[in-house]
Amino acid sequence: MLRDTNALAHVIQTYAKTKRLRRGKQLHALLICAGYTPCTFLTNHLVNMYSKCGELDHALKLFDTMPQRNLVSWTAMISGLSQNSKFSEAIRTFCGMRICGEVPTQFAFSSAIRACASLGSIEMGKQMHCLALKFGIGSELFVGSNLEDMYSKCGAMFDACKVFEEMPCKDEVSWTAMIDGYSKIGEFEEALLAFKNMIDEEVTIDQHVLCSTLNACGALKACKFGRSVHSSVVKLGFESEIFVGNALTDMYSKAGDMESASNVFGIDSECRNVVSYTCLIDGYVETEQIEKGLSVFVELRRQGIEPNEFTFSSLIKACANQAALEQGTQLHAQVMKINFDEDPFVSSILVDMYGKCGLLEHAIQVFDEIGDPTEIAWNSLVSVFGQHGLGKDAIKIFERMVDRGVKPNAITFISLLTGCSHAGLVEEGLDYFYSMDKTYGVVPREEHYSCVIDLLGRAGRLKEAKEFINRMPFEPNAFGWCSYLGACRIHGDKEMGKLAAEKLVKLEPKNSGALVLLSNIYANKRQWEDVRSVRMRMRDGNVKKLPGYSWVDAGCKTHVFGAEDWSHPRKSAIYEKLDSLLDQIKAAGYVPHTDSVPLDMDDSMKEKLLHRHSERIAVAFALISLPIGKPIIVKKNIRVCVDCHSAIKFISKVTGRKIIVRDNSRFHHFTDGSCSCGDYW
Repeated sequence: MLRDTNALAHVIQTYAKTKRLRRGKQLHALLICAGYTPCTFLTNHLVNMYSKCGELDHALKLFDTMPQRNLVSWTAMISGLSQNSKFSEAIRTFCGMRICGEVPTQFAFSSAIRACASLGSIEMGKQMHCLALKFGIGSELFVGSNLEDMYSKCGAMFDACKVFEEMPCKDEVSWTAMIDGYSKIGEFEEALLAFKNMIDEEVTIDQHVLCSTLNACGALKACKFGRSVHSSVVKLGFESEIFVGNALTDMYSKAGDMESASNVFGIDSECRNVVSYTCLIDGYVETEQIEKGLSVFVELRRQGIEPNEFTFSSLIKACANQAALEQGTQLHAQVMKINFDEDPFVSSILVDMYGKCGLLEHAIQVFDEIGDPTEIAWNSLVSVFGQHGLGKDAIKIFERMVDRGVKPNAITFISLLTGCSHAGLVEEGLDYFYSMDKTYGVVPREEHYSCVIDLLGRAGRLKEAKEFINRMPFEPNAFGWCSYLGACRIHGDKEMGKLAAEKLVKLEPKNSGALVLLSNIYANKRQWEDVRSVRMRMRDGNVKKLPGYSWVDAGCKTHVFGAEDWSHPRKSAIYEKLDSLLDQIKAAGYVPHTDSVPLDMDDSMKEKLLHRHSERIAVAFALISLPIGKPIIVKKNIRVCVDCHSAIKFISKVTGRKIIVRDNSRFHHFTDGSCSCGDYW
């Protein structure tokens, strides 16, 4: 048999296919011991066998010692290097083949082009494309599919489409490359259109195509299209494939259909992995069902599956958005236990979580413990200072970030401009806005323009804000008009307030805030007929005012309060404390701001309404429920009113407690009768 070259080649080929490296080595050793010098034909098979089994050193040693190489030798080595992620070496070997005068086969081209795609080297890929066209194989199935994939991975979809169109024969690999390419650059509609065309062409559908298409459906929240793809999954029998199941769970989760996501997740418990659980958790987080997300996390741990950085990031993000400090700190402990606190994304989310929960010092501490902060971590810290109204600190962090060579992006400037706006740093904010494109190469977007409107409006510079709006390259978005409307209310500009309200209502017809703010402007001017007219408009348009509520965590439970709330089990103790506080703060100099109540009634009734606002009830409850050493953190779904802001300042003074209030705009830190915002918010 040792002299039968064809038989030996067949055996080596079998070992390569089945990856039986040990048997392949034994046969090779036997040949050497027998004094048999393999010919080029047999050596090519050995090089291929070692490459396919991942023993690249052996393959290279054999290749380098070959007395004669042919086209198959070069192709086997290039393919082996590319398959084993030695992409630069694969391209160098391809170049060596050309120097030796060999004309590459479509398989050599395919491997070299795959290497270019993996390196993201579009220039080298284009050279390969030109060479393939020169040899007349640019449209061959393998070469064309890999060229198309290379262009799409490098973001050159125009070139990818051109290659695809010129291919006379297209298979599922070609179509998958198109769909995947469109998805990767965010052209999700085009990805779905390509899938439709693939169906029309009756091309065989595999699980890779289905996963790419479901990814596009999820990004577009195209649940209807996703359901039709789901039916194809069931029809083709791919529902039990773990990757397809994960893609379905992810698609339904991103579309907000958590019932369907949960149903897919529960089909086969054997076909679940950390990705399956993370997709479901992320869906619950995005639909603000944090408790369900946490229960899925508990189930994941019970099954002995280790969470990954994406699992933790999703849950910690939920805790940040809900200001759920207790759950957030527990997750932080688990993150540290399995050493994910060094992951740049997880650590950045932790900075954000502590910041949004009001614990500024903890956020800074987590950031300081990051060895080499990424752009995301710096952005998180700038954002935290911005949320807390500490504009000067946000600027310092921004300058440190730039000095470290970290390039700011669009998100950085939103946080920076927000910080400047809440701190009254108008000139600094304007300077940063106008330097965005010129100095940092970041083109301002709608959000940045809206931040400038907010910056000028809060400072009472309404005329400048209006001039800025007129110079904008586009109409302000809802946030921009809302900011301007709020400024008009604070500074009493009825006419401009009316204009802003109309613009905002046009953008968001069901936004009650616009009409409520307009009503407040009229009420401050004591134009009660106009107030009634606005309220009638709300009633006729079925626009309901968003009710204000506040919540506070105590005893491992979240306690939620509304205005005039009598539902809490400890209502008697709460209202007794509330009345006691009113007497104390009045004695300390508190005077109710009854003008902030936009109703035609006497001052005593207005005072009574103010006294029972939700944030004040929450503070009273916290004072009787939390130990002295624990900070009082109250969260509110709408902006804290002027009177409550004043009252809580006095409460912090008479009780000697630090009180943190997070409303829908920013944080207020009340200590000893003053607020971190300096009464500017």
